Amino acid sequence: MNQKIDSVMCSPLLCPNGKLRASINLGNPILANKNGGAGEVFGVSVDLSRELAKRLGVDLELKVFDAAAKSVAAVTSGDADIGFFAIDPLRGEGISFTAAYIHIEGYYLVRQDSPLKTNSDVDKAGIRVTAAKGSAYDLFLTRSLKNATLTHSVTSQTVTDTYLQNGTDVAAGVKQQLESDIQRLDGKAKLRLLNTNFMVIAQAMGIPNNRGAAATEYMRHFVEEMKRSGFVAASLKRHNIQGAMVAPLT
Repeated sequence: MNQKIDSVMCSPLLCPNGKLRASINLGNPILANKNGGAGEVFGVSVDLSRELAKRLGVDLELKVFDAAAKSVAAVTSGDADIGFFAIDPLRGEGISFTAAYIHIEGYYLVRQDSPLKTNSDVDKAGIRVTAAKGSAYDLFLTRSLKNATLTHSVTSQTVTDTYLQNGTDVAAGVKQQLESDIQRLDGKAKLRLLNTNFMVIAQAMGIPNNRGAAATEYMRHFVEEMKRSGFVAASLKRHNIQGAMVAPLT
């Protein structure tokens, strides 16, 4: 798309306030992280936000949240112009999604001595599963679990600690976060992942669904170009993200 079309899309559709406000979720370490010393936020979602702002010729404002539910709320309410979310029908009530730019995996974590061996063992009466409230896993498991009981942590980063503190049977979350927790807690708690993912999460960009069809179409073209050009793959490599796959072109 040429610069003239970019400007038309920017105002008033994508950037009604004259700058691009991007909702960044630190609850998913594949998408974004924060440098503890300098406080700098970085990751594939930040890279995509900067590239979009550059193409639109506007300044970028990052609105940083510690949980997916807060990030979703910012876009749904119009306090942010774009966000980075797992595609979900409930979120789709307030957000227009692009196609996915990456796919990531959701896994179950249990104690080393747990009798649970496979995903099919989890959805049984009496089993309690902990997931981050409002996360993609929470929304998916709310619909799919028929017999197990779902409990919650505040954020994805605290799901394993909440699971251990509350003595539930299973923790559910991003594979990479859970693997990091296993290493972090080695010596304090012996933990393991179950044998395979329970879901593949399609991570997309989203905008408030009242921005109109033209804005939604522009964002869809932007994401496809970012995949096709190798931008997404290069960003994942630069930030040393393992386990996330660039989504197929649509």
